[in-house]
Parts: sequence; C-alpha cells; structure tokens
Amino acid sequence: MDEALLRSLTPSVLGVLVRRGIDFAAAEDAVQDALVEAVRVWPADPPRDPKGWLVTVAWRRFLDTARADAARRRREAVVDEEPTPEPAPTVDDTLQLYFLCAHPSLTPSSAVALTLRAVGGLTTRQIAQAYLVPEATMAQRISRAKRTVSGVRFDRPGDMATVLRVLYLVFNEGYSGDVDLAAEAIRLTRQLAAAIDHPEVAGLLALMLLHHARRTARTRPDGSLVPLAEQDRRRWDTRSIAEGVEILQAALARDQLGEFQAQAAIAALHADAPRAAETDWVQIVEWYDELARLTDSPVVRLNRAVALGEADGPRAGLTALAALDEALPRYAAVAAYLHERDGDVATAARLYAEAAQQAPNLAERDHLTRQAARLNALRRR
Repeated sequence: MDEALLRSLTPSVLGVLVRRGIDFAAAEDAVQDALVEAVRVWPADPPRDPKGWLVTVAWRRFLDTARADAARRRREAVVDEEPTPEPAPTVDDTLQLYFLCAHPSLTPSSAVALTLRAVGGLTTRQIAQAYLVPEATMAQRISRAKRTVSGVRFDRPGDMATVLRVLYLVFNEGYSGDVDLAAEAIRLTRQLAAAIDHPEVAGLLALMLLHHARRTARTRPDGSLVPLAEQDRRRWDTRSIAEGVEILQAALARDQLGEFQAQAAIAALHADAPRAAETDWVQIVEWYDELARLTDSPVVRLNRAVALGEADGPRAGLTALAALDEALPRYAAVAAYLHERDGDVATAARLYAEAAQQAPNLAERDHLTRQAARLNALRRR
C-alpha cells in the first residue's frame, strides 16, 4: 500500500467533497472512511483512478452517514414526544468504558487508539500525531481494532497500564491541542486514583496537576504561546502545584518508579524554581536519564538534549541531539534553540523557519515564525 499516495490525495479529495456542499468535518470523516477502505481493498485490487475511487467511496460513506443521522433524528423526535420519565440517578461510567475498550484481545497500542477514538473523542489525525505515525496508518489500526472486538464479550476489562496511557494522551491533547480535554482527564484520573492504590496512577495524577497548574501562564491574551522560561510564575496555580508535589512524594516513597512518576518529578523541579534561572537542570537531566531507561523513547531523548544544553551548555545539547533522528517532531525547533544559545544566529533562524512549517498547531507555528523573524532582524542590524 502506497501511504504517500494516500496522503497526497487526501487534500484534493477533501476539497472535492467540500465543493459539493458537504460540511468540512463531515467531509473529513467520509474521507477517513474511504482511506480505511482503500487500505483494505487496494493491495488486492488497485484502482485505475485512485482519486476518483476515493471521491466515490467517500461520497457514498457521507450519504450513508447522512441517512443514518436523519433516521436517528426521526427516532429522537418520537422520543421527545413521549412523557418525561421519572428522574434517575446519574451514573458516570466513562472510566469503566476506558477499561472495557482496553480489551485483552487487542494489543496495547490498538487498545489505546480505539479508546481515544471511541471514548476520548479525539480525531484520527490527533491520535496519529500523538503516536508519530501517518494518519492513514492510524486509521487502519483503529479499523483493525474495531474488527477485532466486533462480536466479542466485553466482560473482561483491559489492564491498567493501557488505561493510564489513554488518560495521558487525552490530557496531552487537551493541554496543547485544539480540544479542551485536560480537565476531564484529571477528573477521570482522580477517580482511578481513588479506586486503585498504585504509584503510577498517583504519578500520572501528579503529572497532570503540575502541568495544568501552569496553563493560564502558557498563552498571552492574543493566544500566542509563552515559553516556560518567560512565563509569569505568579500566575501558576500554587494549590495544584502543592497537591501534585504531595501526591508525587508519596508515590516515590514506595520505591516503584515508573515513567509517569519520573515525568512528574521533572515537572515538579520546574515548578519548584522561583525563577527560570534557578531551575535545577542537573537534577532534571538525571530524571530524563531515568525516564529514557524506562521508556527508550526518542521524544524523551529529544527533551533530554534540551535539558543537557541548559545544564552543561548548548554544545553538549547539540551533541546529544546529533544522535537522534531529524524526522522527530520538534527536532528542528530544539536544534534552533540550541544553535541560538550557541551563538549561531543564522542557523537558528533557518531552523526556526523550518520548524514553523512542521508545527502541529497554529499557535506553535506563529511562535516559531516570530522567533525566526526576530533572529533575521537581529542579523540585519
């Protein structure tokens, strides 16, 4: 399957549907369904006209969805005419749904993707960005997960580690993405912490509270991003920080270190510094070493390069960065920052502009564009 071809055709197919008068969100869903079908059908029966095939299938999927929505509205209209039932107690089963979607018949990665899509409310594109994979690949993974669990009994809930991963990704999307889900992720993690006495559950809750405490200081009134070093720390929520630190300390005392506790420890060190210049970067590098040992994540190693650049100087950070894949998200932004600190303004300006083109959202793109413009203006003086 040529995923590059699918990616290249997606915008034009989407444009055809929009020009036919379909709402953009509905057109996007229809195109995603068509891409999943293409992944299933094309290897055995490739079409002569790939774009025309995608347009036709997407249009049919849209019509099917529209008919289903119309039928649903008719049913709802009938229900609205019925007498109002007696009040019933409110039951929040969201967390239970998270566990059920993390079904033992699924691989952990597929269970996370399915739960994020079906319960977390994230789009296929948002989930793909979180997993650093192409959107078509993630659409195929979700479709495969749906087929796997179709017809099985949901009487065996999945494992806690998968549920924690889902909650973590939902929080991240709410914290930095287009959909505000951070508060919901914190609420569900509080429920989980109350029900399960486990240090990693506590570590995840502490991590969320410590990051969420900085949220109001992360943007200016015009919506532009404020880097951590420039944030007004008086705007940080000290109550959430104190709660997060207390929860983290109790978890670490149990001597069962996990990745969420390590991440929370890094966040706590940032929160503990009255000013950016007083940040204990040496300890942060040590925690990133622990986190890299636990996860072997390239993103963790990318963040460690930044911390190392602060602790031992930008040359040390650039050396660590050179060992990583340049295709990593935000690699160019990190390289730009370290080159700027090393005094190479021309390279930093070029890399900031490159990073802006790869930014996952508008706010980050604008911030990186301004950084490039600032350095280019400095060079012209």
